[in-house]
Amino acid sequence: MTTLKKGDKAPEFSGLDQEGKSHQLSDYKGKKLVVFFYPKASTPGCTAEACDLRDNFERFEANNYALIGVSADSAKAQAKFKDKYEFPFPLLADEDKTVIQAFGVWGPKKFMGKEYDGIHRTTFVIDENGIIDEVIADVKTKAHAAQILK
Repeated sequence: MTTLKKGDKAPEFSGLDQEGKSHQLSDYKGKKLVVFFYPKASTPGCTAEACDLRDNFERFEANNYALIGVSADSAKAQAKFKDKYEFPFPLLADEDKTVIQAFGVWGPKKFMGKEYDGIHRTTFVIDENGIIDEVIADVKTKAHAAQILK
């Protein structure tokens, strides 16, 4: 789906989180950044993925990683999701899909025989200098932290 690959410069994104606070790539210079895109807040797969990242958050911090979740949900839905599961990382409410489009994770999907456009569950690991270190398109929702922290 995405045309971004290892070695590419990460898109200069800017988006608002669940509290209306702005986040952009430059905020994370000097840290490794995990940007994980998920289809919809509070759905089973997205909850499993985000909770696995939450449960391993200390390991991410110990390895100089920051995490940001992104979906097209409203700030209200993102805030509810974050509060309910006590996520220690921000969730961008990308309703106009500018960040989603910049990373190329919006496109045709199939579910139960129906075709529609949506977010492809994809994670980007960006190094300290803003270069994509890894693109994970085959996300294992219950063991995603292990996919990133090899």
